Amino acid sequence: MNNPKTLTFAFMDPPFESERTVTFFRLLDAALERGASLRVFAYEGAVALAFARQSPHGNAVHGRDAAEEDHPLTREWIRALQEKAAAKTLSFEWINCGLCVDERGVNEVIDGCGRGGPPDLWRYASDAFNTLTIGTR
Repeated sequence: MNNPKTLTFAFMDPPFESERTVTFFRLLDAALERGASLRVFAYEGAVALAFARQSPHGNAVHGRDAAEEDHPLTREWIRALQEKAAAKTLSFEWINCGLCVDERGVNEVIDGCGRGGPPDLWRYASDAFNTLTIGTR
């Protein structure tokens, strides 16, 4: 695709709390598969998705250590999507709402994820082919 369309996603759910997070990542992956460039604006709890200090953990109730539990980390999912976009020569931008980051203390993010604010969401949505907002009521 010579001139890929850009899709914007605004997402507000934190990691590990609901099925919406997994669905969100599946939608991003599907969009990349179809040749779309992506822009993500994470706000509210979703700013923790790119938190660099996420760590795997065991499950004492089931008697499994961290390796056996193999708990997925959203920062790794983001990194995989960044790599997929790069391999397909597509754009993948991720901005966390700075106010939301400050409220939650998740300032350390993985490479390729930035900090911004509502004007960035406005810019993303204005320039996009389409925008999807996923969040709670």
